[in-house]
Amino acid sequence: MTSLARRPLWRCPKCGHRFVTANLWHSCGRYELARHFSGRDPVVRKMFDRLVKLVRGHGPATIYAQKSRIVGMVDVRFVGITTSKRALKLHLWLKRRAQHPSLVRHESFGRLGYGNHFKFESVEAMDAEFDALVGEAYRIGCREARG
Repeated sequence: MTSLARRPLWRCPKCGHRFVTANLWHSCGRYELARHFSGRDPVVRKMFDRLVKLVRGHGPATIYAQKSRIVGMVDVRFVGITTSKRALKLHLWLKRRAQHPSLVRHESFGRLGYGNHFKFESVEAMDAEFDALVGEAYRIGCREARG
């Protein structure tokens, strides 16, 4: 583990969110999680709850709402989530391009890896193969698989 991984996270004095470095730019604010599910089909919340269960199955994580998305992090953010009427959309930060039936696109982060974008319309689609991808992203969130 690098010395970066051992440093405590900086906490924003205004919103309380934690970051790897002090004064890192962010959309400072506190938002309600429920706001992201207002007007959505109940299955969207069920898929979100399944995702949180998968994430926390790999270890402790902070899940919080931002203005336009929900994020999951350990030391760094590794999953970003948005909701639509009948779908849960999310991206996982991975060192590689993933393969999965719910994958809709890849986004290159250069040497840091890829944003792998998924769209889920059922809880059942969040299968064991997807859980393994969540585990990979979780380790990046812990700063274990970044180098």
